[in-house]
Amino acid sequence: MAAERRGPPPLRPFGLVLHHDGRWTHDGEPIRHRKLREHFDRSVRYLPDERKYVVTLRHFRGEITLEEAAFFVRDIDPASGRLTLSDGSAERLDASSLHWSPRDGALLCRVKTSLEPAGLLARFFPGPQAELLQAVEEGDAGLGLRIDGVWTPLPDL
Repeated sequence: MAAERRGPPPLRPFGLVLHHDGRWTHDGEPIRHRKLREHFDRSVRYLPDERKYVVTLRHFRGEITLEEAAFFVRDIDPASGRLTLSDGSAERLDASSLHWSPRDGALLCRVKTSLEPAGLLARFFPGPQAELLQAVEEGDAGLGLRIDGVWTPLPDL
């Protein structure tokens, strides 16, 4: 008799792709249902032990394929550095992690360092990116942001 399997089956991609611009497709077809897209946005999770990204739908958990980033910056308060991410979480911007996407020049940053020490990629949507760039100041040490009253230099962008 075969040994009983414990736990969920191994994760494998099942055709769900999160594109660099935040669009979702399944087997190449766009997901048009707004509430389903919003649910997927909120349910993206990173599994550190497996080094995979998944979404959940009821009892189903499936591995997703990423074009670039798993999370998107939906809102920013430049004064406090507080980011609101596509999964509904919020955290403070690590300005030193800012860099341009080689794909199209959108800003990227690192988030969720509690899950992965180097952080996970988050991509700025155009509105929050514009807000952040409007808050950039020039100081003696170059370009930076004033976050919670503290000058934070930006990396060479």
